[in-house]
Amino acid sequence: MDLFDQLESENNSLAEALFAGQYPMQPHASGKGHVISVSDGELYYAPHFFEQKISDRVMQLLLANDQFDPQSTNWHEVENIDQIHWQNIQWQHDEIKMYGKTMLLPRISAWYGDSDRPYTYSGIRLQPKPWNSMLNWIRAELASISGHDFNSVLLNWYRSGEDHISWHTDAEPELGKNPVIASVNFGASRRFLLRRIDEPECKIEIPLHHGSLLIMSGALQHHWQHSVPKQAKVKDSRINMTFRQILKDEA
Repeated sequence: MDLFDQLESENNSLAEALFAGQYPMQPHASGKGHVISVSDGELYYAPHFFEQKISDRVMQLLLANDQFDPQSTNWHEVENIDQIHWQNIQWQHDEIKMYGKTMLLPRISAWYGDSDRPYTYSGIRLQPKPWNSMLNWIRAELASISGHDFNSVLLNWYRSGEDHISWHTDAEPELGKNPVIASVNFGASRRFLLRRIDEPECKIEIPLHHGSLLIMSGALQHHWQHSVPKQAKVKDSRINMTFRQILKDEA
């Protein structure tokens, strides 16, 4: 059952069913999407923020390259992702050290933004690649709904349901005290989970669909973790963009 599709017609009654009355949900002032009030934070969610035609075109541009068909290729079997001639996004497969071992991340990434805004997470320091017209257009669309001028974006490409991201917060110092994180999604639908840090059994699940937008704000990153778990039945790619405001590194 697609709870958020039903939400468009059932509104508050579905909010009661989905969150058991714990998290009030109200239509956004723009008439697009809903605002969900949670303890120590706020969520904005629009399951179809971008129209289908636009979302399809963006997905094509994100994976456009000179060697492989994005639809038919098993990307898990493709080595040296970094060396492919990508037309719009320069994807790279980053490594991380865990328990003394070097491992490839279970997803493909790219970092774009203002030239003086590097970003460090999980021991990986990323230097931004310059904005292109597609990313700038999406950034402007997000500014119109959020009121925030994002200066950086992390793109994560989940090649199938085998790719995932574990529980974490986006609370690095360069994001500021209470960061606003705008998450845009294209491709396969995936589960997005939130849980309280001090009460891990307290969880929220939100389905992220093709063309959806989720904005996390307030003190949420200090009190809630989020993850995208494995889903073995998902065979198609999903690309997530998390737009954020990176404070200038004065060092």
